[in-house]
Amino acid sequence: MGKTADLTAVQKAIIDTLKREGKTQKEISERIGCSQSAVSRHLSGKSVGRKKCGKKHCTTRRGDRPLRKIVEKDRFQTLGDLRKQWTESGVETSRATVHRRVLLNQKQRQKRLTWATEKQLWTVAQWSKVLFLDESKFCMSFGNQGARVWRKTGEREMPKCLKSSVKYPQSVMVWGAMTAAGVGPLCFIKGRVNAASYQEILELFMLPSAEKLYGDEDFVFQHDLAPAHSAKTTGKWFTDHGITVLNWPANSPDLNPIENLWDIVKRKLRDARPNTLDELKAAIEASWASITPQQCHRLIASMPRRIEAVISAKGFPTNY
Repeated sequence: MGKTADLTAVQKAIIDTLKREGKTQKEISERIGCSQSAVSRHLSGKSVGRKKCGKKHCTTRRGDRPLRKIVEKDRFQTLGDLRKQWTESGVETSRATVHRRVLLNQKQRQKRLTWATEKQLWTVAQWSKVLFLDESKFCMSFGNQGARVWRKTGEREMPKCLKSSVKYPQSVMVWGAMTAAGVGPLCFIKGRVNAASYQEILELFMLPSAEKLYGDEDFVFQHDLAPAHSAKTTGKWFTDHGITVLNWPANSPDLNPIENLWDIVKRKLRDARPNTLDELKAAIEASWASITPQQCHRLIASMPRRIEAVISAKGFPTNY
């Protein structure tokens, strides 16, 4: 359990919010994964804190405030979306930092640590038998941060120094699969994904990917714990198809190498600047097709190091 000095700005904000909702100190401590005494000291204003140690805090309390507002606006955003919006607010940071600020509770940290300990002896050859499937959101304005404006002090609001922008740009959700041998075909999705549509994705895109990348060889399937993934009907789909599903800890994008693959794709798109959704899809497909088996193998080969990083961090998010 963390002491008061360990409470992050997000944790303190959650404590204050839950207190206003009438929650007890015990309920609050269990909710955010810290000691009851830490909650008590924060609420009483007696949180003196101990001498700071370990890694230097890379953001300020003031800088953490925009992230809290971003999370409260939509609690179902991806880690990449949170980082993008936080960066746009003026705070330049890494995905791991965003993950730490958003919070992993004690139960989730323990599950991550247990999972990593169980997989500690897995070799690269074993991880090469895993097919990773994940989705990512791409926006029309991705990579286009706008032109630089040259202005003097006091000219910020002048019409000549302003340029219109799209607040909610068009976007597309993309599903992709990867293994140590390379990538499978992409699937572009419209609307929300429920259990039925997810099983359709598995049928029409995951199975062809597995056939392309593994042939007749056995493989293990990986996906996260999204509701459509963990639905009973989805579990039955895997059983009926005789596919083994890798157990996976919640809120662990740092363990999934395909997250790094999406970052590679998005970096390649920075100069594309598409004007229509069709152009955006074409640019995504071209970038995805340029990914080499060597890149995929390097990412899969990092799995033992990711496991060790989680164990060293005692379940907390890592820098992957």
